[in-house]
Amino acid sequence: MFGLDGTLRQFVTGIDRPNNVDVEYGLTLGARTIDIAVVTERYARRLRVFAFAADGSGVSDLAQLPVLEGEAGEGGAPMGIALYRRPRDTAIFAIVAPKTGPRDGYLWQYRLHDNGQGGLAATKVRRFGQFSGTGEIEAVAVDDAEGHVYYADEGNGIHKWHADPEHPDAARPLAHFARDGFGGDREGIAIYAAPEGGGYVIATDQLPLDSRYRLYRRGGVEGGGNGSPAFAGVFSGGADSTDGIEATARSLGTEFPRGLFVAMNSRARNFLLFRWEDVEQAIAPRGPAPAGQTP
Repeated sequence: MFGLDGTLRQFVTGIDRPNNVDVEYGLTLGARTIDIAVVTERYARRLRVFAFAADGSGVSDLAQLPVLEGEAGEGGAPMGIALYRRPRDTAIFAIVAPKTGPRDGYLWQYRLHDNGQGGLAATKVRRFGQFSGTGEIEAVAVDDAEGHVYYADEGNGIHKWHADPEHPDAARPLAHFARDGFGGDREGIAIYAAPEGGGYVIATDQLPLDSRYRLYRRGGVEGGGNGSPAFAGVFSGGADSTDGIEATARSLGTEFPRGLFVAMNSRARNFLLFRWEDVEQAIAPRGPAPAGQTP
């Protein structure tokens, strides 16, 4: 855990090949309501769940949850992780992407819930998601408010599905976009959910030395109804071969009043933090462009 000033706040060891992490708020266990961070522990073939201290000062071990059970080899090795908090009942789900998977049903979804004794359990609720067979699926992100899950089919585009496994159209894909305009793999995905509505789905174009980040309008549908977010612009910030990214629209004090964007910087093995105002300035002069074209 790092502070926004870059100082190391906490270092958790003993995780067997951690791959990805996501955070969710308001998990109810017995009489407790806690915020959690969930890590895919790839070689142990499970999720490691950590509880945040009430003041946000650190995390502690909460649970170890087996996933992808019955799958052999890399099909049982979890990589991607995204958490979803369903607005209508605050149920929390984990969507897990293995290292390898089939063309249909690549993603596994689990409900995280009280085990009846105040502990945490995970119950599989579905498998879903189409895959091109090129590369792998690692980057997964959920827009809680809109109820959509996005995942990167590395060499083939970004897919959009309903995040609620009980949605009437849960078994039907909503969109397949970001298919053109990339020079590298489609990697990290982040959601910038603006407080006034709108915002962006952000996707990494993984390039050496200066990765690019392509923005698609959250809630904006291209072509009048096919479910694909409209392309909004592209920017870069000097990060090498970016894999994971994250964004938030929450005010984080005077340094990041309208939120921030974070990108992994592979060569230096660190993270780059950008003020959201600077991101908007980087894309504003270029203006919108048709999907698949770089402005």
